[in-house]
Amino acid sequence: MRWMRWIIPSFSHAFRSRTSSTAPLVFGSHQVYSDTSAVFYEQRVSAVRSLAVEAESYVRRGNAEERDRVSDMLIDSHGRRHNYLRISLTERCNLRCNYCMPAKGVELTPNSELLSQKEIVRIAGTFVAGGVDKIRLTGGEPSIRSDIEEICEQLSSLPGLKHLAMTSNGIVLSRKLPRLQAAGLNQLNISLDTLVPAKFELLTRRKGHNKVLQSIDTALGLGLSPVKVNTVVMRGLNDDEILDFVELTRDKPINVRFIEFMPFDGNVWNSKKLVSYMEMMDMIKKKFPSIHRLEDHPTDTAKNFQVEGFQGTVSFITSMTQHFCSGCNRLRLMADGNLKVCLFGPAEVSLRDAIRSGMQELDLQQVISDAVKRKKAAHAGMFELARTQNRPMVHIGG
Repeated sequence: MRWMRWIIPSFSHAFRSRTSSTAPLVFGSHQVYSDTSAVFYEQRVSAVRSLAVEAESYVRRGNAEERDRVSDMLIDSHGRRHNYLRISLTERCNLRCNYCMPAKGVELTPNSELLSQKEIVRIAGTFVAGGVDKIRLTGGEPSIRSDIEEICEQLSSLPGLKHLAMTSNGIVLSRKLPRLQAAGLNQLNISLDTLVPAKFELLTRRKGHNKVLQSIDTALGLGLSPVKVNTVVMRGLNDDEILDFVELTRDKPINVRFIEFMPFDGNVWNSKKLVSYMEMMDMIKKKFPSIHRLEDHPTDTAKNFQVEGFQGTVSFITSMTQHFCSGCNRLRLMADGNLKVCLFGPAEVSLRDAIRSGMQELDLQQVISDAVKRKKAAHAGMFELARTQNRPMVHIGG
């Protein structure tokens, strides 16, 4: 960082030599206003030191990311590096959430056409060898799969995998969490769309609200970090609870993630049900004016905030009103073995058929690479997505 040696004295000299003025010195997105008084001089130098430290930290992060190599197989034609794989373990679920599963249910894929434990680990190994360092297990409901602990143990032992996460509805999770943590699970998202038990039954068509809360407390007690709570916000159903969810972060070190309602086959999406990120923020700021933005990673799907003095944080998944496609690093392997490079894209390629046909590793890598290279720069707008045929969310994997 040789440039750091001269940035402080150079700016110090500039501050001393400038005449009194309100014209700003601009450094990145920061503005430091000129004034020749001794009172403000030390403040200016302090500000520049802070900016220099921030810049050095940014460069170090960039170098770390550069060292974190991802093979060409996982780099798309827009330069995005895909180091995050979501694997759906099952299409089955013990809830019937109305935004995920059509009211009449879905036709499940026969078990013989779903990936076996061995096939899951084999495909995951190909991705991890290519640079994937985070895997998230989804469903359906992943925790109802009988071999979930064995799958976690095998995946967590893959060389190069740093994070093994799961998204769960929390119904049967609490009693399994200690074993899952011992098997390598280290990050957890739990879906919870309401804090009202009666409304929970309306939204999920099942009982079990207290079991979800118990799973959240169990996860916190085990020291899992982060523990995230996913909340799909729908107008007229749970938008009146937004402030209550924020209040949860006062004393619990959880990350509440408000998710804009998204269209999938059978969930009767309507733009009138959508509560936008900006509308939610306006509501929250009135009650919690000290809420402030946190630093986001370039590949974050969430916009992250914290209320001053609260233990937890609040995030927003803004897929409908402010997409984050430019930083997308995610790929999806569905329970039937189909690879989906975009949540909202209908294109799929079967990795199950590839490996069951006896395809060798290099050829499998080429199939994956070709699919990744076809990934579009961004998904369509929400109204076009609502008209585009796509699978129900329970098939894709949450």
